[in-house]
Amino acid sequence: MKITLRKIDEHNRAECESLRVSGDQSQYIASNADSLKEAAENAEVARPFAIACDDRMVGFTMFAFDENNEDPADRYWLWRFMIDEPLQGKGYGSAALKEIIRYFKEHGADQITLSTKESNTTALSLYHRYGFKENGDRNDEEIVLKLQLNDL
Repeated sequence: MKITLRKIDEHNRAECESLRVSGDQSQYIASNADSLKEAAENAEVARPFAIACDDRMVGFTMFAFDENNEDPADRYWLWRFMIDEPLQGKGYGSAALKEIIRYFKEHGADQITLSTKESNTTALSLYHRYGFKENGDRNDEEIVLKLQLNDL
């Protein structure tokens, strides 16, 4: 399974916006359309990507790279990560997370920060398998997890 991250442009934006998580997961993540709007509003730090397997779009992810943030612990965030509902449970999420981690490492990040609700057990299980750990911080009602890339 070869996963790649592709820039979102006028040719693939509608396809990206059509991807959906299951109904019970929608409480955990903004729609891709809303995420792309947020990316445009935060263009100086937001990095949105389609997640592709071969030539098929299977998901969406968005990072925040804020190298100018005075707090080094807040420079690199995994803001969004989703796999299209009919493709969940088939290994795409795990393969995509490996590619996401590789991207962060190759672009100079020393750690990845993310947040999610404690009730998002499916996502938490995946993040824990890849070494993300809760650090005791909260981001509103979400718990914060970090992955130290220097340890990998």
